[in-house]
Amino acid sequence: MTVAIATTQEAVKETLNDRAKMAELMKDPDGFETWIEGSINARIKNDPQALDQVKEQTEQFMINWLRENTNKEVEDVARRLNLDNPNARTKVRPNTVYNKKAVGAAHDGTFATFTDYLFGISGHANRDNDLVDKLGRLSNDLSSVKPSDGGYLIPEIMRADLLRLALETAVVRSRARVIPMDSLTVSFPTVDSTSNVSSVFGGVVGYWTEEGATLTESSPRFGRVKLEAHKLTLYTEVPNELLRDSQPSMEAFISDIFPEALAWYEDVAFFIGGGVGEPLGFLNAPATISVDRDGSSTDTVAWVDIAGMYSRMLPQSLNRAVWIISPEVLPQLLTMSLPGGAAPVIIGGGNYPTGSASPVMTMLGRPIIVSEKAKQLGTPGDINFVDFGFYLLGDRQAMSARQSEDYKFANDVTAFRVIERLDGRPWLHTAITPQNGGDTLSPFVNLAN
Repeated sequence: MTVAIATTQEAVKETLNDRAKMAELMKDPDGFETWIEGSINARIKNDPQALDQVKEQTEQFMINWLRENTNKEVEDVARRLNLDNPNARTKVRPNTVYNKKAVGAAHDGTFATFTDYLFGISGHANRDNDLVDKLGRLSNDLSSVKPSDGGYLIPEIMRADLLRLALETAVVRSRARVIPMDSLTVSFPTVDSTSNVSSVFGGVVGYWTEEGATLTESSPRFGRVKLEAHKLTLYTEVPNELLRDSQPSMEAFISDIFPEALAWYEDVAFFIGGGVGEPLGFLNAPATISVDRDGSSTDTVAWVDIAGMYSRMLPQSLNRAVWIISPEVLPQLLTMSLPGGAAPVIIGGGNYPTGSASPVMTMLGRPIIVSEKAKQLGTPGDINFVDFGFYLLGDRQAMSARQSEDYKFANDVTAFRVIERLDGRPWLHTAITPQNGGDTLSPFVNLAN
């Protein structure tokens, strides 16, 4: 059976949902690739957004196919990379990267690669009429987002590619609830709840009544988390020889450093940011619960500490929370023994995630992430148990870039500056007292001194 190239969106959907056709395509990887390329080429002639639509539909099919033909680890990886989100509670899709409504989407395809874009805005490119027109449109659209910045808007597909690559190294963005911001300030609703003893969701009361009995009024209390787009600036210098004579080398250089730098500086703020002029990091979340450290020394971690932290996590967050630990904590966890000699940390046998040099580690069934952005051993925040589903990441979804040959003229380099606007805030304001009146619970738990 030969599967015809899909020339319309409906034809793409029909083929992807036809098990017999997809089984035939999957028999031959080269044939499947040819079908994808042919379908994209057939559609982009009349629809500039076809590339993203076909990609999204194909990713969805591949996830479903992997789920049915492999194991749960593949599903977990797919969810972490946010190729889909079947368990989302809101209309906001966590970890959203590409937004076809973003202001930069109108300029997709203006430049072939991010390196071509940077070379185009530099003074080294031949500014013919076509390039001048492109840069003029990018500059004009940027002024509608932030008039005072100057420079040039980065096309949305390039912004998305930078962040998509950054997701592979980012700790917070890949797990947080991303809120697209269509203005510099966005208020996101939250339930003003501190206790589940007599009501839930900040004031909803449930009770049993006889037929015809008087009903008791109740109403939930709602609050809001205010997200303000703060400016994150990335700066680098590129030798002029590299710009003029070695575009492939520059491509490798730029494609490596910018996504990793974005992930790094975003995570620093999402970890320890103070909330003034920058995001409020989860280590400073007002709802954080600090569990007292057992023993006489502040630079040790005991199993009773781990158990105490686990018990203070919101029950509904136990299937999403991750351990964030300082590198100094790792030796203690790896050499710790439980009663009976069992090890608390389970190391995946040869299970290495893509791009990682370290094995997958879990504790009490939840992943362990080692990060130097966690606090030093013996300091609150050296070991954390966090559900990032309760961390809001506001993304303005517009990046800009500027260049200057004059700033470092004596050094014969061109300076580039990339600006991103975003914010991050914990969703809960306070810890929650459970229905049984026991110890408070929170999606943000760390170990005290």
